[in-house]
Amino acid sequence: MGVGGNFWDLLKPYARNEGFDFLKNKRVAVDLSFWIVQHETAIKAHVRKPHLRLTFFRTINLFSKFGAFPVFIVDGTPSPLKSQARIARYFRSSGIELASLPVPEGVSAERNRLFSSRVQECVELVELLGMPVLKAKGEAEALCAQLNSEGHVDACMTADSDAFLFGAKCIIKCFCPNSKEPFECYSMSDIEAGLGLKRKHLIAISLLAGNDHDMNGVRGIGVDYALRFVKAFSEDDILNRLHEIGKGNTSQIPICIKVEEDMDMGESSPNRKQPHCSFCGHPGSKTDHVKFSCEYCVTKDDEGCKQKPDGFKCDCFSCGMNRRHKEQKRLENWHTKICHKIAQEPNFPKEEIIDMYLCNDNGSDNLHITWGKPNVEMLIDFLNFHQHWEPSYIRRTMFPMMSTIFLRDMTKTTAETLLFGQYEFDSIEQESSVQQDVRELDETLDLLDDGDVPVIHEDDGCSFLLTDENMDLVGAAFPAEVKRFWQEQEQKRSKNSMSRLQENENLASPISRSIQLNITEFYPSTKVQHRQAKQGEGSSKNIDSQGSGGSKMKRKMSSSPTKLTKSVRRRLLFD
Repeated sequence: MGVGGNFWDLLKPYARNEGFDFLKNKRVAVDLSFWIVQHETAIKAHVRKPHLRLTFFRTINLFSKFGAFPVFIVDGTPSPLKSQARIARYFRSSGIELASLPVPEGVSAERNRLFSSRVQECVELVELLGMPVLKAKGEAEALCAQLNSEGHVDACMTADSDAFLFGAKCIIKCFCPNSKEPFECYSMSDIEAGLGLKRKHLIAISLLAGNDHDMNGVRGIGVDYALRFVKAFSEDDILNRLHEIGKGNTSQIPICIKVEEDMDMGESSPNRKQPHCSFCGHPGSKTDHVKFSCEYCVTKDDEGCKQKPDGFKCDCFSCGMNRRHKEQKRLENWHTKICHKIAQEPNFPKEEIIDMYLCNDNGSDNLHITWGKPNVEMLIDFLNFHQHWEPSYIRRTMFPMMSTIFLRDMTKTTAETLLFGQYEFDSIEQESSVQQDVRELDETLDLLDDGDVPVIHEDDGCSFLLTDENMDLVGAAFPAEVKRFWQEQEQKRSKNSMSRLQENENLASPISRSIQLNITEFYPSTKVQHRQAKQGEGSSKNIDSQGSGGSKMKRKMSSSPTKLTKSVRRRLLFD
């Protein structure tokens, strides 16, 4: 929710679509309630506790696939005004007249017990994953915005537009799958540059058009009218002007649209237009223009003036001032009408709403945000109890997060790490570019919610997990291995170039040979991919019997690697 009307549509032209590396090493405040609501509307199939399933996969993907550091924010005690607005929204959606069912005062704004229990389960889950969780005093998006404005996080992940009113600088509204630039981001700096609006302007728009705490706003004023009205005032002046208008002072017309003082025009004035020729439309009389053309008509002296075309508008100084005067009077009348609408609204503007939006105390006292490591054994018990997942499945699904932590730890210390004694680094591999191109995209897949787990592959009697890693992390953890990997890749490219050059020299028909080459490269790639998928299905049945000490595992590639940058598609092999 947030600001009423089509507020997001107003901001849409100033959104930026960012790529997969946008969140790398960024701290992101996540409105957990928004995730839970979004999860329940997104999953159509019968899934056991979808809020836990998607929170689990989203957290892992944010942390490992996109390199972000999520901070989860949960709601505190919402404002009583929001409770009233929520009940009014329910009445409206049910077709019940609000006048016949007055909203009682002092009603608790807490959500129902079922939703609260889901939030608590998700909180317990992300804490077991080692993610920090903060509880807001009121609205979660308010604390998200404060953390962003104070520099504790780099962005907020929420769909509540009023996060900007609370002071947010960058909002990630949604994630668009099957796109090279999947993150739809809104920056306050772009909004200021494009619309000329600042934080207090947005607060004023919400007061006029409605918001989560006052659904109605001012009767007869929507987002478009509110935007047009508030842009006429400066940020420092807009809220004070609304207070004056609310008290009945409807003369609060912006200086920028007041009629300018009459300029030195001789006998002319904005209200009195000079006489114009009815034939050519220029200043002067028709009699004078019959024999000789006026200064505005370019003709021969003996031809007189030209007849004015349909829709002609004179561009002389007198006509320009007259049109400008009419436009200014029209704007003045429009603003006066809006002021009268505002003055008729009782108790406008509501001080408690303004104070709530401008408050900088939303629950971040003694703030200390740290990211820990997953408590694997307790996570297994938790997910086995709530989701009925097998321990082997949970371990494999968590491995991308564990490998990311492993790589980060390797850059700092060589002491025992999260994977010490369980897995051992083996080698680096790169996916074939031909195999990347032939994969078909699932139009319904959301990479953030992707629930694919690594598949075990067998090679010479050993088992491997193959993970998609960021090459910057791999390079920092294993610089010698990465250097050797790139040297090998360069040597392979050189050999392939030489062999293709020799083949092309022996071609009888270059065009037909080029087509056949593409076919022969395509077939083995898809065949190998299909065979590996079958091997993974067979080996996944024996996961529990494999020990963590001497086993080797290999993770399959992401289900949609074509959507990932090259740095993400590098795969790190652990044994």
